[in-house]
Amino acid sequence: MSLEDWLLKKRNIKSGRTSKKESIAVAEGFWVKCEKCALLMHDKALRKNSKVCPQCNHHFPTSSKDRIAQILDLDTWQPINNYVTSTDPLGFADQKLYGQRLVDMQHKTGLSDAVQTGLGQISNHPVALGIMDFRFMGGSMGSVVGEKLTRLIEVATHQKIPAIILCASGGARMQEGLLSLMQMAKVSSALQRHNQAGLLYIPILTSPTTGGVTASFAMLGDLIIAEPKALIAFAGRRVIEQTIKEELPDNFQTSEYLFSHGFVDLIVSRTELKAKLAQILLLHRK
Repeated sequence: MSLEDWLLKKRNIKSGRTSKKESIAVAEGFWVKCEKCALLMHDKALRKNSKVCPQCNHHFPTSSKDRIAQILDLDTWQPINNYVTSTDPLGFADQKLYGQRLVDMQHKTGLSDAVQTGLGQISNHPVALGIMDFRFMGGSMGSVVGEKLTRLIEVATHQKIPAIILCASGGARMQEGLLSLMQMAKVSSALQRHNQAGLLYIPILTSPTTGGVTASFAMLGDLIIAEPKALIAFAGRRVIEQTIKEELPDNFQTSEYLFSHGFVDLIVSRTELKAKLAQILLLHRK
């Protein structure tokens, strides 16, 4: 579909002169507009560029499935603990029952919870990879997220291979209360044993990485990598300003600000991430 055809169909939709099939085709989006620079690009071109705007380098949100394809060598992904699912230990209910919310998210995303874990290869280097998915309840860290990441790290330690976790989270999952907060200590303990074995751990901070994830395994890496302009924080700006009674810089929760203050080691674009990881893994192996 050409740009002219797309614009014509968009005008027809507004005036009501279009078929239902055409309306669905346009709504699903053959063309995507960058929210930062307003560049209009074809959806296939955006996906081919790892969902990064070719003009301004804006990183669009992406799924854990896409991340696997972007980072790992073809056909090397081996998922582990894929069917571990959460229960509702507190019988929590807000606008709907927590148990029902989990079922709805599983149907919507095709995931068992907010993280995928497995083994794979990056340029023929074996790695244990965990990928958090923000689509599943904002990537919140509950019991299953903590358990799957802990098991992943233990497998990496046993097989003596590097562990990599792509972080994307709104923080601990409030529907599981104290149980979700306990995952911070559990994953951190597994990472300590991994470190004592002399093995490499790399967290990759994507937007957003906040709350209990930032306060634990996201900041415990041997080498901490972040995507450009990612939101990285523990608490929200307003909460911090009200606590310390000071006005904060506009960019203080971005990966660039954290890099300049030594909290992040590298800022790497998603399009270059696989090559950079391969370089790091090769150096560590030597």
